[in-house]
Amino acid sequence: MVRAIVITSGKGGVGKTTVTANIGAALALRERKVALIDTDIGLRNLDVVMGLENRVVYHLLDVVKGTCHLDQALVRDKRLQKLYMLAASQHHLKEDLRQEDIKEVVQKLAEDGFDYVLLDSPAGIETGFRNAASAASEAIVVTNPEVSAIRDADRVIGLLSSMSVPCKLVLNRYDRSRARTGRMLESEDVKEILGVELLGVVPEDRDVLGASNIGVPVAIDGKGGAKKAFTLIAGRIEGEQAEDTTEGKGIWNRIKELLS
Repeated sequence: MVRAIVITSGKGGVGKTTVTANIGAALALRERKVALIDTDIGLRNLDVVMGLENRVVYHLLDVVKGTCHLDQALVRDKRLQKLYMLAASQHHLKEDLRQEDIKEVVQKLAEDGFDYVLLDSPAGIETGFRNAASAASEAIVVTNPEVSAIRDADRVIGLLSSMSVPCKLVLNRYDRSRARTGRMLESEDVKEILGVELLGVVPEDRDVLGASNIGVPVAIDGKGGAKKAFTLIAGRIEGEQAEDTTEGKGIWNRIKELLS
């Protein structure tokens, strides 16, 4: 059965779309058939992050309205033969897409033999978020180690719980050195505050911005810590157990070590 995972955040600008693209690429590198769907109607960005914007002919609303078949709208990534992307429409409103529409698209992808469908959700908690989450069987919440982002992530986690969608956490743009000096929350502290399993920690990596600008996810062509993090996250999604050396221990564990 296909695993439909909504990737979401409460706050915009935390790197949710970049995380979607890189997790999808990392799973495709493991020979899994992956479809990435941009559900941010009116503000699509996933195609740009993946470097596929010039190949988009049809979009999600074209599929929903019957303008084209699903296989016509899916854009295959030439670098990874098992990675596909379905773009959002730039000229419709979020209200033009219904929950039933996304569920139907996910069902068609399941019938076509996809292993994963990653739904790139709009930021926030309004219609777009609810539409994407309704078609998912699980969720990944992306946040930065900033108080405002964590507060918004907490709100999203609560809403996902009310919708019976289990979720895990990805902490993005984490700087271990700043966390050690108290200028940023430790990853373990963020995990304790939000009360959900930490799927992975993506370190601050200058390659990520450059990769997004040229449309090549670091999971494909990176060399730094972010590539390693996304590779680890993909493994954890598939049930593998591996230690993440970028994770911080949290203030209480550090106090215990000092007192022991």
